[in-house]
Amino acid sequence: MEKLGDDEHKLVEESKVAPNNPKATCLPLTFLDISLAGPIYGRRQFFYNFPYSTHHFLQTTFPILKRSLSLTLQRFFPLAGNLLCPPPPHKPFIRCTEEDSVAFTVFQSSSDFNHLSSNNPRSLKKLNQLVPKLTCKIIHHHDTLVFPNLALQATVFPNRGVCIAITYNHMIDGACCSQFMKLWSSLCACGGIDLTFLEKSTPPCFNRGILKDPNELEAIFIKHYFQERENWKNKVNQSQPFDSTVAMEEDHVKVTIVLDKDDIERMKIFSLNQLKKRDGLKSPQYVSKFVVACGFAWSSLVKARARDSACEEEENMKEEYFCFAADCRGRLEYPVPETYFGNCITQCNATLRRSELKGEGGFVNAVKVIDRAINDMKKEPFRGMENWKERFSDMFGSGRVLVVGGSPKFKVYENDMGFGKPCKVEMVQSLKGLSIAESGQNDGGVELGVVLKNKSQPAMMWQ
Repeated sequence: MEKLGDDEHKLVEESKVAPNNPKATCLPLTFLDISLAGPIYGRRQFFYNFPYSTHHFLQTTFPILKRSLSLTLQRFFPLAGNLLCPPPPHKPFIRCTEEDSVAFTVFQSSSDFNHLSSNNPRSLKKLNQLVPKLTCKIIHHHDTLVFPNLALQATVFPNRGVCIAITYNHMIDGACCSQFMKLWSSLCACGGIDLTFLEKSTPPCFNRGILKDPNELEAIFIKHYFQERENWKNKVNQSQPFDSTVAMEEDHVKVTIVLDKDDIERMKIFSLNQLKKRDGLKSPQYVSKFVVACGFAWSSLVKARARDSACEEEENMKEEYFCFAADCRGRLEYPVPETYFGNCITQCNATLRRSELKGEGGFVNAVKVIDRAINDMKKEPFRGMENWKERFSDMFGSGRVLVVGGSPKFKVYENDMGFGKPCKVEMVQSLKGLSIAESGQNDGGVELGVVLKNKSQPAMMWQ
């Protein structure tokens, strides 16, 4: 293998991995899937210590990864297919054929593995190089858009480490992706030969009749979908990227903030005590690590961004928005299996005036409204969903929104591919995003991933 220059990134192999015993079928989308249908992708990176050469990886490790992937796709076969978006009045659906496969590419990089897998500020551009790209197309005689459901990439940093990255279509949610990664990594760890774990694991549930739509939300979502479809079609025809952050990635860095278990406990105690003083018997008796970690991040980022804001009085009255997804499995009036394949999430949001976040009580105020949003969701998971599009358009249009991706419940650091647990897991997010995961170093802790403007103070964030 030829030696690369500094920060060089070179393609060394392209592969296609098909499911073991592929199936030809079509899978309809539910009303929750339709609300997220299209070129909407989740992306994760798993960094592993790997003190071997690229040649060693290609000859010994890559075959195991591919064999295990094929077996995993046997269970998660729709991921090898495509999301098809035909013209109105036809609904989008997942098509699976016997010729389906998943693109799995291998790159070699001379970038600094220790730096990219650290918590320090890292170039968003360099991190995005480690993520597999997907090619969308149009079947012109059918006027049908085709979006691949999954792509994988391994980037080898010779004698230092390897990054396994996944890009998946949002026709599945984060919990479903975590189940896929758990099965794949378990099969990899046993060399793709011992199928005991595969045989004992519960297969995904593809029953689309499980989710009920008594409020006829699908009719609203399909209308919005058809409107968006025209924009996607134009972008595919003009070869434009769907991700608007691509052009800005050189100006931004990704930073990880780690809150250990003691930090979390102190924040819980402080916020509960403060809320009890304010609200008495109406105050919550418990707040989760998700709530206090997000309250800390939201209030801190708004404070930092507000430092240099002009028109102080006017700016203080503006509303700040905090958005996150919540898993509805176990929260509906009817049972939904933990292994349900697709989207079973609802969207939650909290709102405060900037003055309520940037002041001394900003953290406690944030904890209170985020906790309230979660409790409201538990009572009525799909309340207000008919206004999703308008509400999110307003929030994103304001430029004062923070969107959370991930969850400490996904246990991303447990994915051992056969060469140890990850030393770092990243979620590639938008410039207005906050990623959250369990800590890889501190049991009971939390990692918060934030995108900041490069060579500037956090006050420049999102500009």
